[in-house]
Amino acid sequence: MTIKNRNLFRITRLILLKLPLLFQFLAKFRAGKKHLLIIKTDAIGDYILFRNFLEVIRQSEDFKDYKIDLLGNTLWKDIALKYDAPFINEFYFTRPYELYEAPLKTLKLGWQLFKNNYQIVLQPSYTRLLITDGLASLTAARQIIGFESDNEGIEPKYKAKTDRFYSRLLKLPQNIYFEFDRSRFFFESVLNCTVYLHAPSLPINHPEKKGIVFFIGAGIFKRSWEADKFLALIKLTQQQTTHPVYLAGGPGDIETGNYLTASLPPQSINNLTGKTSLLQLIDLIGNSALVIANETSAVHIAVATKTKSVCILGGGHFGRFAPYPELIENKPLCVYEKMECYNCNWNCIFKTNDTEPYPCVSTVSLEKVWQAVIEVLGKEI
Repeated sequence: MTIKNRNLFRITRLILLKLPLLFQFLAKFRAGKKHLLIIKTDAIGDYILFRNFLEVIRQSEDFKDYKIDLLGNTLWKDIALKYDAPFINEFYFTRPYELYEAPLKTLKLGWQLFKNNYQIVLQPSYTRLLITDGLASLTAARQIIGFESDNEGIEPKYKAKTDRFYSRLLKLPQNIYFEFDRSRFFFESVLNCTVYLHAPSLPINHPEKKGIVFFIGAGIFKRSWEADKFLALIKLTQQQTTHPVYLAGGPGDIETGNYLTASLPPQSINNLTGKTSLLQLIDLIGNSALVIANETSAVHIAVATKTKSVCILGGGHFGRFAPYPELIENKPLCVYEKMECYNCNWNCIFKTNDTEPYPCVSTVSLEKVWQAVIEVLGKEI
């Protein structure tokens, strides 16, 4: 996390680490309720890989008569409200990293969660944060369950303190690395039963798929393939297929989208960069024959909507979010150049300019990605 105002952060830190002791004392004087809170504040792709487990816990013998709430990330609010409202009684949405410098907002949210009188709090994200650990502790729930975790999202000096907030910490087996499988392990451990889910899915069906979507962003610029390579790939696609071509991405990708559009013949591409809502993006991907993207939420949406995809993959979290395990149907075809420094958690050991992607991304060649496109589209080329 990057902190700009240290004074505000110190106040928030005090709330997260010290106030739970008072709340735990006050909680001794209240009766428990069948009220469960799930904390999941990760990014969009993480939620796509997680959301199907909400139905599992709603239908479980242990929690079918509980009131179940979800504390989530504002980024994917629209997905949760449209697809997951049947499984959740109350939603709370926030932007977790903004709370570090917003002590009043943190206090108000913590007080609201405390008043809800949760009996159990589940935090199924393997990468724990100081802010979410603190919010879990402010509930003063009788049981708080999470992963033992590592220090990717939280400094050791804070984790040593927040570990004590948990009544149960699950140790992830070494053979479970893929993010979807981590969530399944978590809920199997909590529910003490087998969970028969093997891949993410969204309840939409587009039998006639047409068009190729180029999702040009990656959330963080340095994880994105170069614009000129995307341009060359788009030209090859237009020369070899009759599919309409769409550009997609977030507001931060508008400049790149405009550059690509200006570099191609007029009216030859549909530039939707920064113009689609999250639900519209899901519909666009679900309607398409192919998605070509960096390692980002678009790839997971493609899998969930049964759309073919090619993923240009770096090494920061290699194997955790992609490639998908072999047994999963409709998995993305990932293109990468394996380096010894893979699984660095995006703490790159190489010095690069701000305008350059990480080497593990930039070394992926145009030729190799094009061959993947040919393989996926097959007879359509």
